[in-house]
Amino acid sequence: MAVEQYRQYIQQLLTEKVQRSASNSTECEFEKQLIFDLQRDRYQLVHVGWTEREMRNYGCVLHLAIKDGKIWIHQDGTEDGIANALVELGVPKQDIVLAFYPPSMRKYTDFAITDFAIQ
Repeated sequence: MAVEQYRQYIQQLLTEKVQRSASNSTECEFEKQLIFDLQRDRYQLVHVGWTEREMRNYGCVLHLAIKDGKIWIHQDGTEDGIANALVELGVPKQDIVLAFYPPSMRKYTDFAITDFAIQ
C-alpha cells in the first residue's frame, strides 16, 4: 500500500474520532485538537482544557507517525485501538508498528517487528 493512502487513513480516523466524541458529549470539558505535521508524517489527537476546579487538563490520546513505509503507533489511549481500525481499512499488520511496546515485546504481537526503539 502507498504511504499516501496511509496518510489519508490516519487523518480520516483521527478526524472521525474527534467528530464522534463531540457528537456523543453533551458538555465538552476540554478541546480536542488534531495536529497533523504533513511534512514529517506525524499525527496527534490531544485534549486541552481546564477542569471546574481550575486544574489543567492535557493529554495525548493518539500519536502516530509514518516511517520507512510503516505506521508507527506511539500512543493509543482509545478503547477500541487504532491499529484494529487501520487493519479494517486494509492496512497489513506487517505495516503497523506498536511502538508503545518495547522492541523485545513486539515479536509477541501480530503486528510489525522492528529493532528500533525510538522512531
